[in-house]
Amino acid sequence: MTGDEVSLTNLDQPLFDGSESTKRDLVDYLDAVSGRILPVLSGRALSVMRVRPGQAPFMQKNVPKYAPDWIRTVTHWAESSHREVTYALCDDRRTLLWFANQRAVEYHPALLRGDHFTHLILDLDPPEGEGESFQLAVQAAHLVRQALEDCGLQGAVKTSGAKGVHVFVPVEAGIPMEDLAAATRAVAARAERIDPALATTAFIREDRGGKVFLDSTRAGGATVVAAYSPRIRPGAPVSFPVPWKDLDQVSPRDFTIHNAAGLLGDDDPWASMMPPEQSLPADLVEEGHTIPVARVQAMHEGKRRARARRAE
Repeated sequence: MTGDEVSLTNLDQPLFDGSESTKRDLVDYLDAVSGRILPVLSGRALSVMRVRPGQAPFMQKNVPKYAPDWIRTVTHWAESSHREVTYALCDDRRTLLWFANQRAVEYHPALLRGDHFTHLILDLDPPEGEGESFQLAVQAAHLVRQALEDCGLQGAVKTSGAKGVHVFVPVEAGIPMEDLAAATRAVAARAERIDPALATTAFIREDRGGKVFLDSTRAGGATVVAAYSPRIRPGAPVSFPVPWKDLDQVSPRDFTIHNAAGLLGDDDPWASMMPPEQSLPADLVEEGHTIPVARVQAMHEGKRRARARRAE
């Protein structure tokens, strides 16, 4: 089978354990939603999560040497690994289908498009456990929405496709990364103050006390799974846009590669629900610069605790 000159192979193989899907299901789904997912991938360095038969899922950043020469690429310095990484740019249907044939299930685009960051993003991660954990994330999303509205900002929300929720706030071009990261920390802190019994900004897991973690670290070189991307989770769920008014009535399991395209019809809710680009209030940025960077603070605290344990 071919699609846009891409050879599609082994389509009847199971996609991954627990997916209740085949590779054909993945290809068909991504083809059906290509007109919606490509706009959120286009122009962004792309990392993907792949699953090969009999192997654990793995993240792929560097474009493999066997990739077709028509796939566009971009090279960035990766601070974490101290090396240059050549990423794919998934700008067209042919590239998307090539990745699908490579069993790329999850699509994690960079936050940077061109030379600017496009969104302020909060990732709301509920505590471990079954039951009402997603509903806790939904409640926390409403806290974030309130904190945004209190400073004149608006955002759109989607399921993460796993157990949490993502809130995206489109911002004007040209905002320095440090200011955007600071504003993200400030929004999280303000949401936490609205209901500290529900939400926390504690980066260290053992300090969260069963609360929803308001992750404000999705800035700089971070990635966030794209709207409409499948996830490597039981049932092959999809990260799916949800109107704020409907958020309390949904579950991540409501949206899978088997039904999401049909639920969309001809619509693109992620595009239609996204507010216009916004400027960041100066007081929000100023407050954020007084809040320590979570990862750095956690690193220092971890070292302090290790020293204390050794002293004991």
